[in-house]
Amino acid sequence: MSIDHPEELAALQAAGRAVAEAIREMSRRVRPGVTTKELDDVAARVFASHGARSGPQLDYDFPGTACISVDDEAVHGIPGPRRLRDGQLVKLDVTAELAGYYADACRTVPVGRVRGREQRLAAAAQSALRRGLEAATAGASIGAIGAAVETEVTRRGFSVCADLQGHGIGRRIHEEPDVPNVAWDGPPLTDGLVITVEPIIAAGLGDVYMDEDGWTVRTEDGSPSAHAEHTIVVTQGAPILVTA
Repeated sequence: MSIDHPEELAALQAAGRAVAEAIREMSRRVRPGVTTKELDDVAARVFASHGARSGPQLDYDFPGTACISVDDEAVHGIPGPRRLRDGQLVKLDVTAELAGYYADACRTVPVGRVRGREQRLAAAAQSALRRGLEAATAGASIGAIGAAVETEVTRRGFSVCADLQGHGIGRRIHEEPDVPNVAWDGPPLTDGLVITVEPIIAAGLGDVYMDEDGWTVRTEDGSPSAHAEHTIVVTQGAPILVTA
């Protein structure tokens, strides 16, 4: 969608606040021994306090409030009874719908003490997100976001999961346009456009496949992955971070 009125921006930001609070509260509870279902319950409680609903449940009948992916699970992991272990990376991917507006964000959180490679991987995803946001300016090619992400990820010695990408958002989770995490010749970004910028990267080659559960996307080589994401509104200058 494209923001045309201040009222639309305010409504979008309200959804973004629910997402940001859910991720913050979930992150505080990440530790060895906690289950992904317990983390998902935190998101559900935060949403209820805001009057928000789970976007994945509404749009796709996802079996959880949030997508919670661990280690080689790149995206769309299903919350359940699995207990987190020391040294893992957990991705908290949260989408809220509030009053008809959607916002989406993700944070990669280390579980206990993690190895240097995993620390660097999570840091690379966050740095790639910052670079992508810097490139997200009205008039620039949408491909400039992917070029910035890909350059930063490869500079740090990791791989982009090229089959996974950002997207337009606003009235549904997934809208036009696609926002790839690799360089390409895309259309120009327009003032007011609402999109997600979301590097999804891996310590290995970056190829992915769909798990037999029909939801979870994993790295083909079993390498750990990291994911960082914000919903933004494109402007003539720095973007508005809806989910910050």
